[in-house]
Amino acid sequence: MNLERRRLLATAALLPVASAVRATGEDYPDKPVRLVVPFPPGGGADNLARAIMPKVSHALGRPIIIDNKPGAGGNVGAELVAGAPPDGYTLLYGTNGTHSINQALYRNLRFDPIKDFTPVSRMTEIAAMLVVNPQLPVLTTTQLIRYAKANPGKVNFASAGNGTTSHLSGELFRTMAGIDIVHIPYRGGAAALADLVSGQVQMMIDVMPNVYPLAKDGRIRGIAVSTAVRFPGAPELPTISESGVAGFESSAWDGVLAPAGTPEPVVAKLNAAIRIALADPELVETLKSRGARPVAGTPQEFAQHIVESTRKWAAVVKASGARID
Repeated sequence: MNLERRRLLATAALLPVASAVRATGEDYPDKPVRLVVPFPPGGGADNLARAIMPKVSHALGRPIIIDNKPGAGGNVGAELVAGAPPDGYTLLYGTNGTHSINQALYRNLRFDPIKDFTPVSRMTEIAAMLVVNPQLPVLTTTQLIRYAKANPGKVNFASAGNGTTSHLSGELFRTMAGIDIVHIPYRGGAAALADLVSGQVQMMIDVMPNVYPLAKDGRIRGIAVSTAVRFPGAPELPTISESGVAGFESSAWDGVLAPAGTPEPVVAKLNAAIRIALADPELVETLKSRGARPVAGTPQEFAQHIVESTRKWAAVVKASGARID
């Protein structure tokens, strides 16, 4: 049964309830809400979701149950939510992967990241860092670019796999810096970082929760952060943009999305709860310690961000040549 037919059947069964909620939204929520995290338990996305959702749950007044549905780079869980009833009780923890990269990366995506979802709120921006093995004779981004230009094709960069944020960030850096560096894909970030520490690969751009602890221990060298402005959790590091590659910005993001057609009053209640949660000082500090910062906003702002992010990453995917069947 295709996605559209599943959605129509699910929606038809709930028309009386949906109509009542659409009118006032006063009865929502009257039971626990399920948040589908389309990635494995214990990973970066899951950890962030579990850090944020207790605060959102408190603001909403109902439990939020996290349901991990990993597979196909987040596509399995995203497709599940795309076909769920638009009643506000099944939500998606979406990312730049599920809603910006995968549309260009996967040949047979079975959901539309724009048409099949109602954005609720963006939640965090997750900083990445440009890091190198300490044996590489560079201390700054400028020195790295100069070294790569003097040694074309001899510098390699690791990633967690083809089409991942770490891969595409490296490709964006290669293009914008005008250098010839070689991509080395791994089956996951842990293996890539192990070889970066041992010197089998020379550089990587990966999210801060993965690399900053290693940099602080001196096992790898942190050179710069990938965000547009300096990251509060690592104020000693310049941005890549200010230190050699003007305009460079590559950060991961996450947010909450509902199935298309979710009533506006329900979306408004969810949005308000998320914004209250992300203003909590304790949560702000927790996020900062994990390389993330709160960026909650309106559903309209989130929708525009998805469009702009998709445009940017589609160009990078195309330039990289990465495709997944």
